[in-house]
Amino acid sequence: MSIAIYIAVMAGVTYLIRVIPFAFFRKKIKSKFLRSFLYYIPYAVLSAMTLPAILYSTGSMPTAIAGTAAALVLAYFGCPLIVVALAASLAAFLTGLFL
Repeated sequence: MSIAIYIAVMAGVTYLIRVIPFAFFRKKIKSKFLRSFLYYIPYAVLSAMTLPAILYSTGSMPTAIAGTAAALVLAYFGCPLIVVALAASLAAFLTGLFL
């Protein structure tokens, strides 16, 4: 029974998070500052959630940093996502072998 309550609460919270912006912002937002601020929120939240997971995923900071550096360099040069992911994994693995 408690699982059903948890699911209902999670559904309610998810619904409120999606409905509240529509309730408050009925008109188009004309402020350039507010529009630019809202534009970057998804990137900031994604970074805040992803970076700790990246740094603590391997259990070793040097391997995590090596994988992250490899991913950032390849992503900067526009490599496909699969190439970036495989190269980051390989860089972390090889760094772990030599440390």
